[in-house]
Amino acid sequence: MTELLKQAIAEIEKLPEDVQDAIAARLLAELADEKGWAARFAATTDAQWDRMAEMVRREITAGDTFALDDLFPPSTS
Repeated sequence: MTELLKQAIAEIEKLPEDVQDAIAARLLAELADEKGWAARFAATTDAQWDRMAEMVRREITAGDTFALDDLFPPSTS
C-alpha cells in the first residue's frame, strides 16, 4: 500500500462511520468503473481503433469538432 493511500485511510478512519461508508461506496464504485474501462480498452481491436480514428478524421474535416478551450475555457484565477 502506498504512503498516500495509508494517509488517506488514516484520515477516513477519523470520520463518523456513516461518512466512512459513503466514502467506501464511492471508492468501490470508482474501482468497478476503472475495471470496466480497462476491460473495454483491452478488448478493443486494432480495427476498431482504426475505425474510430477514421470517424474522428471525418468529423475534423467536416468541421464538426470544437476546440476544448471553447467548451471549457481556461480558468482566469
